[in-house]
Amino acid sequence: MNFSDFIGHDDAKLSLILNAIDPNCGGVIFVGERGTGKSTLARLLKNILPDDTPFVEMPLNVTEDALLGGIDIDATIRTGKRVIQKGLLSRANNGFFYIDDINLLPPHILSIILEVQNRGKVVIEREGFSIKESARFIILATMNPQEGLISPHMLDNFGMCAFFESLKDPAKRVSILKTQLGLAQSESDKGLLNKIGTARMNLEKIKVIKEIKEYIVKLCMDSNISGHRGEIFLFYAARAYAAYMGESSLKKEHVDTVLPLVFIHRQRVLEEKKQEQKEIDHQSREEKQEGNRDHEQGMEQQNKDNESEDESKFNTNMEQRESLPDEEIFDVGESFKTKRLLFKKDQKIRVATGRRTKTKVKGRSGRYVKSLMNSRIKDIAIDATIRAAAPFQRARMIQGNRGDSTIIIKDEDIRYKQREKRMGHLVIFVVDGSGSMGVQKRMVETKGAIKSLLMDCYQKRDRVSLIVFRKDKAEAILPPTSSVQLASKKLKEIPTGGKTPLGDGLLETYRLIKNVSIKEPETRFIVILISDGKANQNSTKLSVEEEIERISLSLTELPYVDFIVIDTEEKGKFLTTDYAKKIASYLKADYYTIKDLKVEDLTEIVKVAKKE
Repeated sequence: MNFSDFIGHDDAKLSLILNAIDPNCGGVIFVGERGTGKSTLARLLKNILPDDTPFVEMPLNVTEDALLGGIDIDATIRTGKRVIQKGLLSRANNGFFYIDDINLLPPHILSIILEVQNRGKVVIEREGFSIKESARFIILATMNPQEGLISPHMLDNFGMCAFFESLKDPAKRVSILKTQLGLAQSESDKGLLNKIGTARMNLEKIKVIKEIKEYIVKLCMDSNISGHRGEIFLFYAARAYAAYMGESSLKKEHVDTVLPLVFIHRQRVLEEKKQEQKEIDHQSREEKQEGNRDHEQGMEQQNKDNESEDESKFNTNMEQRESLPDEEIFDVGESFKTKRLLFKKDQKIRVATGRRTKTKVKGRSGRYVKSLMNSRIKDIAIDATIRAAAPFQRARMIQGNRGDSTIIIKDEDIRYKQREKRMGHLVIFVVDGSGSMGVQKRMVETKGAIKSLLMDCYQKRDRVSLIVFRKDKAEAILPPTSSVQLASKKLKEIPTGGKTPLGDGLLETYRLIKNVSIKEPETRFIVILISDGKANQNSTKLSVEEEIERISLSLTELPYVDFIVIDTEEKGKFLTTDYAKKIASYLKADYYTIKDLKVEDLTEIVKVAKKE
């Protein structure tokens, strides 16, 4: 497919053309649902670039060494000359660097890329070497906001942004289908390529009067765009558009045309902050009003509350739970500073990112812990290699008739580095959202504990996921993500009410782990099930208890998964079932009661569960 054949999303196509004309436009990020053509269009940019323009595509599991490059020690030792291995960022010099699903990248990798871009060069200083390579490139990126977000700071680095939605026009959808079936007549990009080349040559000749510059500044100030990147990128984008249109001077209509591309992601961040502040103010007013009402009502109301509470305690049997209100959204309880979560050192060799558990790693990043005689990663351990060769130097010099002091190293002497670094986990919270969780504000307390753990997971670069089971089904309301903002938002929105389809909750957990394991086979999981265990809704023909037992046994057969069960049932009361304890035995999980649900206790639970 040619660039000109791409149907729809004209604003996104324009953003690529403007970046092809002027690198100062600052790159572009495509935001939208999967399957809307973001990656396809980004890759088609190659068709309208000169043949000598680099276009480097970054793999999602990239390592720091692959990004930055360095000394090829293997080749250096064998040849006796310093051999530099260029990284991906250096290869993109004077070209484009494409990142698919940028929101799924580890934050430290994204920070490295943006730092190199701002500096314009790659600088590596290690093991006595200092290397500097030019790396001036434009970043193209895509992201699906349903799978996680990136910080506003990172987003502001992009000059432009284009949102992708499924096309609503039936004629355009038919055109896409014809193109895919090879029935549409293909258009050549040659004319567009020539037009871009002409615009490049005329770019510096565009006249810009003072009034236009003031107009750009006024637009940014009126829109409350923070910082100065908005003005800078708007100017370069408008000038590139004027050159593309064959104009000799920059006009207001050129600025107005590219304005949405430059402002859309900056204004959204501002609007989100305003909305958050509105919610906080609204909540504060409600709390204040509620406090005043409580004060006026006095002891009489307190007595009524006590009577109501006693009645709620009595109504905790299954039949009465079904008669609770259909749905209610409880506030997030008070959060706490969590204790440090430590886990057993991982024995599997992984591609690791994160800050929690130590593990052996495949790449050349991480702490050098020991040497190996064989390794698939040719990361030579110089110290160990010299030690291995040392005992044979005298014999080799005599044998080779050499009298100099050069160390003679043979293939059998070479040793390789075993490196170690910390990894993150995927923590899956499986939360009971049935009506009984609303009794005595259990859900408020549960949300507070989960929020605290979410913050700790974010600091340790863990990913998290939320599964809620209620009414007649379970739902993964938060796919695996490292976005604490998105996780907190989803946690706040968890509704409470209805029956308890606990078996379906476990089945949804099984599906999630299987899907993630196929895509990312080295993921390590922790499943925290929070429920009173009073399941009363099945999703198969089996009885409720038999269904839970079978699914639990299937879960325990999955590799790299640990389980914790938090029982929220109030103990010592009439009709206590202790069924959550039985589920814990099915899952071979560590079992705790509601009294341990406080954050300090919960984090301690995780530590104990991992048998530090």
